[in-house]
Amino acid sequence: MNKLIKGGEVVFPDRCERADILIDGTKIVKIAKNISAEGCEVIDATGKTVFPGIIDMHAHLREPGFEGKEDIESGSKAAVAGGVTQVCCMPNTNPVCDNAVVVRYIKSRAQEVGLCKVHPIGAITKGEKGEALADIGKMAKEGAVALSDDGRSVMNSLIMRLGMEYASGFNLKCLCHCEDLDLVDGGVVNEGKNSTLTGLKGSPRAAEDIMIARDISLAESLDVPVHICHVSTYSGVDIIRSAKARGVKVTAETCPHYFILTDDIITDFDTFTKVNPPVREEKDRLAIIEGLKDGTLDCIVTDHAPHSKKDKEVEYNLAAFGMSGIETSFSLSYTYLVKSGIMTISELSRLMAGNPAEVLGLEGGEIKVGAPADLAIVDLNAKYVIDGNKFISKGKNTPFNGYEVYGKVVKTLVDGDVKYSA
Repeated sequence: MNKLIKGGEVVFPDRCERADILIDGTKIVKIAKNISAEGCEVIDATGKTVFPGIIDMHAHLREPGFEGKEDIESGSKAAVAGGVTQVCCMPNTNPVCDNAVVVRYIKSRAQEVGLCKVHPIGAITKGEKGEALADIGKMAKEGAVALSDDGRSVMNSLIMRLGMEYASGFNLKCLCHCEDLDLVDGGVVNEGKNSTLTGLKGSPRAAEDIMIARDISLAESLDVPVHICHVSTYSGVDIIRSAKARGVKVTAETCPHYFILTDDIITDFDTFTKVNPPVREEKDRLAIIEGLKDGTLDCIVTDHAPHSKKDKEVEYNLAAFGMSGIETSFSLSYTYLVKSGIMTISELSRLMAGNPAEVLGLEGGEIKVGAPADLAIVDLNAKYVIDGNKFISKGKNTPFNGYEVYGKVVKTLVDGDVKYSA
């Protein structure tokens, strides 16, 4: 039986308008006003907004090896609750996703779970050690959608160059975690006034910026595309903007915590605020917003990094880096970017769905005839208070506890099937 989403405000890349969406099997087959409901299963979206299924191109599902933090099932359940229909999972698992067997395992588990679409990202180097290239060709053949040593930079520039060249040969991009580990030197927060006040060791902006510049320089000299992960610095935004103006094939992403928070959050030593790269200062936050507005930053991702209580309920220096964010990314982004008047909801849809699809060459990301019926139905007027203890994810580690946000996901469809209903 066909499904008909009726009466919703549909978010297109360039506009929003009231329309019905007819779904036949897995695809959108018609978008128009007042489509007949005869013979259809009707989903009433009156008073709601139909948003393209979010593509989170940077998340950690932890399986295999760290199922105490998250697994593909719990992460997928959390994803669809947040309106996310496609998740690209980073390779820092145990064993590391650096070979065809692990790629195949992740895809198989995701198929068994049957919720959102899960796309494995393979490691650039074996074991993410930065010493020798991983089995890139075999991972590409099994369905890896990109390469990354996320969690650490590939410090050896020659290895990074070879990785970019080899990846490009398989039509894959390197997603670069930019961090000069020697310069970080054990830093756990942004280097600045608040690191001095708290006595916590700081990590300077330069540690991120140097590696952004290096990876862009390699991409420019090789004439291959590169993607910069979780940008957090004002100076990093400037480097990327300049490179784009020169015609370098660079794309970049950031996360809600970088355009909402500043490092004032670290002063109470709450380990839920510990993330890598660290949340920085107000001038960085404002530059991130400007980068999203002017197209310097292409994508909003979560960097969903769930941890168990034992990982976070320790002193700050010993706590694991990372925030759980896949369930709140839409609400936070809508509240702080759209409801605040910074951008339109159509612009947000490009940052959270359309651009990630384009960057990674994935199907979807836009509501149009012929596209997969991957959709999030949201109530933009619904206000709620974030409570990490109520997360579906095993990771309850959010710095946004107590934040009042708008935009509640009420239904998520993946390939035309309802996978979440509030």
